[in-house]
Amino acid sequence: MGRPLPGHRLDMWLFLTRRFRTWVLLTFLVPLATGLLRRVGQALERRNGPSSVSNGLLKAGDLGDRARSRLRGGRRRR
Repeated sequence: MGRPLPGHRLDMWLFLTRRFRTWVLLTFLVPLATGLLRRVGQALERRNGPSSVSNGLLKAGDLGDRARSRLRGGRRRR
């Protein structure tokens, strides 16, 4: 991507702070991605039975849930 010409609009992300971009990623994009991974894993498991791929996708979805609950102040499991 080259330099913008004078008078042309710059990319919106350029004006957002690093902390805000991180917040957007963690609040919206990561939950969407982990939810999608979980749904794909469940669909594969329904279609073909449990496999290493479906188990990996389900674990990735669970990892997102655990991280989100920990960031919200959830208690750790012992």
